[in-house]
Amino acid sequence: MDAEVREVRDFLAAHPPYNALPARVLDDLPSRLHVRYFRRGSVILELGQPNNSLFILRSGAVDIRRAGDELVERSESGTSFGTSSVLSRQPSQFRLVAIEDSLVLVMPGEVLFHLLATQPVVADFFGAGPPERMKRAVAEIRGDDSGRIILKTRIADLLKRAPVTAAPSLSIQQAAQIMARERVSALVVAEADQIVGIMTDRDLRSKVVAAGLQGTLPIEQIMTRDPLTIPSSSLAFEAMLEMLGRNVHHLPVVDAGKLVGLVSSGDLMRLETANPVFLVGDIAKQTSAQRLAAITARVPRLVGQLVDQDASADEIHRLVTAISDATTRRLLQLAEAELGAPPVPYAWIVLGSQARHEHGLGSDQDHVLVLDDSVEPAHDPYFAALAEQVTAGLELCGFPRCPGEVMATNPRWRQGLAAWKRDFHAWVLEPEATAVLHAQIFFDARAVAGRTELADALRADVLAITPNAQRFLGHLAAQAVERQPPIGFFRGFVLERHGEHQATLDLKSGGVHAVIELARVYALANGVTAVNTLERLQAVAALGALGTESLADLTDAFEFISYVRLRHQARQYDQGLVPDNHIAPDSLTSLEKKHLRDAFGIVRRLQQGLAFRYQTHVMT
Repeated sequence: MDAEVREVRDFLAAHPPYNALPARVLDDLPSRLHVRYFRRGSVILELGQPNNSLFILRSGAVDIRRAGDELVERSESGTSFGTSSVLSRQPSQFRLVAIEDSLVLVMPGEVLFHLLATQPVVADFFGAGPPERMKRAVAEIRGDDSGRIILKTRIADLLKRAPVTAAPSLSIQQAAQIMARERVSALVVAEADQIVGIMTDRDLRSKVVAAGLQGTLPIEQIMTRDPLTIPSSSLAFEAMLEMLGRNVHHLPVVDAGKLVGLVSSGDLMRLETANPVFLVGDIAKQTSAQRLAAITARVPRLVGQLVDQDASADEIHRLVTAISDATTRRLLQLAEAELGAPPVPYAWIVLGSQARHEHGLGSDQDHVLVLDDSVEPAHDPYFAALAEQVTAGLELCGFPRCPGEVMATNPRWRQGLAAWKRDFHAWVLEPEATAVLHAQIFFDARAVAGRTELADALRADVLAITPNAQRFLGHLAAQAVERQPPIGFFRGFVLERHGEHQATLDLKSGGVHAVIELARVYALANGVTAVNTLERLQAVAALGALGTESLADLTDAFEFISYVRLRHQARQYDQGLVPDNHIAPDSLTSLEKKHLRDAFGIVRRLQQGLAFRYQTHVMT
């Protein structure tokens, strides 16, 4: 193989789909191609001209234009073009123009058709549209599951038997006999199909044997009342973190109010004790914000490890969120230990990415307090002190304060349930610019501590009115389609022109956040209770309000953009930089650029559908 042919072979080996060809096919291919040079401004293929060749751009740049001179795509080195006309054997529907001096490898049609017939990777590459390519890209980054079983396993996969239950009136001795016979370490105490408590072998040791209690007493005297529960759809590591954070070893599994099983810490430990997720097991043991900060400082490295293991963006986001939740709960416990019991019940509500289980590196704080309506002005100093202590602790743990002061430290955002309902009603029924801004923040909310029923009551009240609030939804839709993906009509990237992020792509604004806002509009329009973006899209599709193809496309686009963003942030941490959402296209491979273009194109298409549905062009 002479030097020139070897250079062509090495070039092809660096670009898809040729990089996936068997060695013997790749070695033979360069001799079947010929090279053409086009000066800047030269027409490579004219609109309406017959074509029987595939072109591979080796150097330079080529514009692909439709009739009317509309720019469709700007090709770069490694890109193959001319595909549609050679495959259809029809005159070209595009005009291909070299906008720089360009060197092009020309593949005769018979060579391409032979590759299509004999090499599935070539057939898949040129036969797939953006959605299919996007699906393959997501499958590729998922990689091998080894080393992260606990990240992939859902609670439903751990349930091997029906839960063993007992009535609260059953005696301690009888309950112990049942546990021994059934070989279980806990009994779920139920009455009229409702969980009222749980009794564990630890209760028997500490509350009965050690205390010398009579075995004839009913188990309701030693059971833990109203135990924490978890749905079967939760991931195993989420259950593990709940156990660590609450210092419990068993969680009843409940779906739609029905008990379906019981999961123990032993079930989780058997999954994979060496997983890096166990680093967060120390959170519940820490006695100060400073000690907690030492634990959370490990999170960036943990994220980097998971990226290297090709964990999905959704898995990583859920893990970071679980750590954030556990840290928040521990800080609240420490604050209450210092300040005393709260004067009235409260719910600590997180907003935004943490509420959606989408916390990432560098996410700031967004939280509020929903207080019981028995709250009085005299109680505010307590909650002000609680909010400041927790907020300062979170800041120390690496979560910056919200620049817009959307935190419980702001008196405006700690109030009674009735006041919160009035605010939401005003935002929904009298939508103005501030209402739309608040909707982006407050409509993604989740209780992580305190009386969660306060948050449930607020959510139920809000979702009862949003499906019929068409003007409000129209404003939200207009805002959602305003976040344009950073891609032009010609599928070239739109880069930042000024400032510190000049010549970079913003993966957040027109990427992940564009999908988040689309999902939020669909969810509120259909009364969906889910807050997580993917869960919202799945729920909306289940109701028939979003097509299954659109669901799959948008899910894949969201996953891929989120993954690229997380990987970029993890690399920045490794380099000692502050993580951001701006990535230089030069740091991406040609295939990653193509996948990002596909992802942004999918987002734009779904935005156009939403804009048509709500006629956003007439919104003022």
